[in-house]
Amino acid sequence: MIFKVYFQENKIEVPVRERTNTLYIEATTEGEVRAKLKDRPYNIEFVSPVEGAYLEYEKQSENYKVLEI
Repeated sequence: MIFKVYFQENKIEVPVRERTNTLYIEATTEGEVRAKLKDRPYNIEFVSPVEGAYLEYEKQSENYKVLEI
């Protein structure tokens, strides 16, 4: 399953919407996503599964790239 992760690049800064980044990662659960990203200095705000029509829509974005970890 593909998950969309909303995050800030710095754990110590206060989250600001304008600086929120996203990435896509393949995993079986949200916990697995968080485990794969735990070594990175990200402040993860939200992890959301992406499937069906929503996944097809996201694939059309120029920013769509599944992170390989």
